[in-house]
Amino acid sequence: MTVTELLLSRRPGLRFEDECYTGDEHVRACVDHAAMLRRMLRPGAPPHVGLLADNIPAFSFLLGGCALSGSVLVGLNPTRRGEALARDVRLADCQFVLTEPRYAPLLDGLDVPVHLLETPPRSAFDPVPAAPEDLLMLIFTSGTSGDPKAVRCTHEKITGPGVMLASRFELSTADTVYVSMPMFHSNAVMAGWGVGLAAGATIALRRRFSASGFLPDVRKFGARYANYVGKPLSYVLTTPERPDDAENPLRIVYGNEGAEADLRSFERRFGCRVVDAFGSTEGGIGFSRTPDTPSGSLGPLPEGVLVVDPETGQRCPAGVVGELVNTAGAGAFAGYYRDPAADAERMRDGWYHTGDLAYVDSEGYCYFAGRLGDWLRVDGENLGTAPIERVLRRHPAVAEAAVYAVPDPVAGDQVMAALVLARPLDPAEFGEFVAEQPDLGPKQVPRYVRIAAELPRTATFKVVKRQLSAEGPHCADPVWIRAGCSYQPVSAVDQAS
Repeated sequence: MTVTELLLSRRPGLRFEDECYTGDEHVRACVDHAAMLRRMLRPGAPPHVGLLADNIPAFSFLLGGCALSGSVLVGLNPTRRGEALARDVRLADCQFVLTEPRYAPLLDGLDVPVHLLETPPRSAFDPVPAAPEDLLMLIFTSGTSGDPKAVRCTHEKITGPGVMLASRFELSTADTVYVSMPMFHSNAVMAGWGVGLAAGATIALRRRFSASGFLPDVRKFGARYANYVGKPLSYVLTTPERPDDAENPLRIVYGNEGAEADLRSFERRFGCRVVDAFGSTEGGIGFSRTPDTPSGSLGPLPEGVLVVDPETGQRCPAGVVGELVNTAGAGAFAGYYRDPAADAERMRDGWYHTGDLAYVDSEGYCYFAGRLGDWLRVDGENLGTAPIERVLRRHPAVAEAAVYAVPDPVAGDQVMAALVLARPLDPAEFGEFVAEQPDLGPKQVPRYVRIAAELPRTATFKVVKRQLSAEGPHCADPVWIRAGCSYQPVSAVDQAS
């Protein structure tokens, strides 16, 4: 199906703060924005429109307007600055950029026209025919391991997950879908906005995610469904607990990259079901946990998805870390925009390569092990970072953990971890904890531990490990070094030596 078909047939309502739009009013706004785009876009060039804005009604109006006008919306990240932001605009061939006044200064000096968002005049209804494979949006990857890539998102790539999730969770026109993740990112569009579109539900937008505002919003809007990516669940869990937390309309929370302990804690506290799935902006592979999936697992691998040795391409035996690949082809991956080299890297020998590391247990359940770029080479052995992070997060004092490589003076890597603490932690106590973990191998034990107030993150809550790795053990935060079976502050070790 197409976004155009769903928009016109399901007519989802829209809410934002104290604004409320019926389904007809929502569609009317999309029609008016479509006419505006057709007036502004010049023929003979890609009909691409950049949008630099938070989750405001205009984002939904323009997404629908692009569908109705045959245009392409380019979601721009407000946390990008200077040349990085200009590079994204150029790469996506934006004819112009629409923005809120608050972000206009970020676009000073841009070599394309910039226009402030405004309400367009009422226009005649004249939708452009659309096909499922037509390009509708360019969504940039998070850029945690390099420059962001513009992922081609077709109508079908947005409607497919939306229809599937709306049906799976039995959402209808009587429901409200709460979207607080940034709409320039795929999670909000495909697991949030698209779900509300497919269900004909009311879509409730939050300008930006707020942990303290989450539950009040859910109650205010009567939200039955919400989506997330990364850390938001844990942020909500840090808010003061109240005895009436479970007295809310929320029933389903769907997303990915949630910590296992947070998923269960969120369910117990707020009286809802949390479904954590595996997926990416590219969409080459996607699957989720089944009811019998063991704790910490992503779920059973779908047909055609394997874990293989990145060098040989051979299937990895149980327990051995390798790369997740789709041997059946590209899946929902429609390619990157203007990046044939990146396309070729993803699609090699007819297989879609995720760049994600994982391993499979003896029962066939898959476990995430980090990104291929996070791969550690310690004493000649390849290690994933995610299994180490899962172990470190078991300590009750550890709120967040990120594991990354720092250079070994001789060869390969040493393991370093950055921890955000929920309470004070003694280095000797942490050393005892590490030594007691039966599933933490000798080569997985961190050589250095950094105690950080917070971890560097993207706007979509992904940890920027390359920054941590570049700073290494010689950073402004306190750092411990492993000495024997314990840890000591680096300064104490230096003084002792």
